[in-house]
Amino acid sequence: MIDPAVRTSLINRFPEYLVGELIECYVEQKKNFYLGRMRPNEVEGGRFAEAAFRMLQHAGGLPVTPLGTQLDTDGIIRNLSNLASTSASDSIRLHIPRTLRVIYDIRNKRDAAHLADGIDPNLQDSSFVSAAMDWVLAEFVRLAHGVSPDRAFALVKAITVRRVPAVEQFGDFLKTLRPSLGPSDRILLLLYHCADSGATPAELSGWLKPTQRRNLTRTLAQLEHDKDYIVCTNGKYRLTRRGISGIESRHLVEIE
Repeated sequence: MIDPAVRTSLINRFPEYLVGELIECYVEQKKNFYLGRMRPNEVEGGRFAEAAFRMLQHAGGLPVTPLGTQLDTDGIIRNLSNLASTSASDSIRLHIPRTLRVIYDIRNKRDAAHLADGIDPNLQDSSFVSAAMDWVLAEFVRLAHGVSPDRAFALVKAITVRRVPAVEQFGDFLKTLRPSLGPSDRILLLLYHCADSGATPAELSGWLKPTQRRNLTRTLAQLEHDKDYIVCTNGKYRLTRRGISGIESRHLVEIE
């Protein structure tokens, strides 16, 4: 669900235990969101914010609140905003803290059961929390400088642009969650998940159903040359804009 290079990039600048907490909460929130578990989604958003606030304290040279100790979010936001602009970027001083505060408050202060209008806000809250966490994580990757600028751009793009609930990642193995897909559409779905990282023929073969592997070379050739859905560069296949449009318009990224 998340490229391991994200963790590698972040621990270049931030404490590893905080990075681990941040990513664990992020991944769990995404699973909850895709499965429609809206209230747990908000709780994970709050835990994500708590880890992120501590990472901001570290980035700003402030004392880091120990895990398990109640955060003074108002104080953290105030202290970060008081940092000199020459010592910390606006993202660290202003933008990320303010975004986190909204995520944190949704977890702590929003209670659908007590809203007078009778309209359950869980879906809208969860959608916002999910998008805000994407943005915060992408900002941390951008600020960490743990990988090359081109690689950082690719990682950020993968975080903020594509969400693929119909693919679940187990280490290096990708499992598609649409049993009825034929080999062509399954390849497109896998490449959609891989985003700009792409995938080799060997990787795609390992992720396909065994019965769909026999004609892989011909299937790839048809997708690339007959339909212009994919392109092969440097030994890896990636989706073209036409391929992205095709898979999104048919809603293939959704779990059956």
